[in-house]
This record gives sequence, structure tokens and C-alpha cells, in this order.
Amino acid sequence: MANQISESELVLMKIIWQNGGAALYSLIMDELEKDKNTWKNNTVLTLLSRLSEKGFLKIRKIGRRNEYIAVVTEQDYQAMQTHSFLDRIYGGNVKSLVSTLLQQEILSPDELREIEAYWRNENE
Repeated sequence: MANQISESELVLMKIIWQNGGAALYSLIMDELEKDKNTWKNNTVLTLLSRLSEKGFLKIRKIGRRNEYIAVVTEQDYQAMQTHSFLDRIYGGNVKSLVSTLLQQEILSPDELREIEAYWRNENE
């Protein structure tokens, strides 16, 4: 499976994930409209087709309608992207990432303590 989803494809995947991992084309179009997205039908169909080719979606026919089913959960995709980011930017060095987060004040000391407490509880 290619592990990259374009920004546009990610918009569609998020709609599908938010709908429990499966969505009819009509629901996807309704959600896009709610978000003031003006993509044309052909654009959406092309993006959905690409996601299917990349192995992120299965397409199930229901009569004449298509249901798009996520093959990868949002959590699994986030994990794949996190590993990819960590490898590309930090050479896989988690300490460097955390150091940057702390130095740039992206991660507060309180948040770090919460993470440490969570980690301790998970490993007991």
C-alpha cells in the first residue's frame, strides 16, 4: 500500500472515518457541501478512485450506488504518517523530536508530565 494520501484525498478519508469507516457517495457529497467545498462530481470520483487504487478504500456496489469502505483506520494512518515523519525528519530519533517539541514550547511541561504518567500506567 502506498502510504501517502494527498491533502484532497485526506478530506474524503476523514469524512469516511467520521462516518464509522464507510460512506455512500451521496453522504460524502453532502458532507463536502456542508463544509462549503465546491468540488465537482468528477473530481470527487477521481479522488475516491485513487484512494481505492492506493489500497485505502474498498468500493462496494449497493444496487447502482457505491459505498466506500476504509481499509485503513484513522489511527493506523496516523501511526503510519507519524513513523514516516519521524524517520524522514528525525532519522527515527524520538528524543530529538520530543526535545524540539519542548524547546519550541509546542509541548508544555504539564503535557510532558501527563504523557509520563500515561506511560507509567500503561506499563504497570
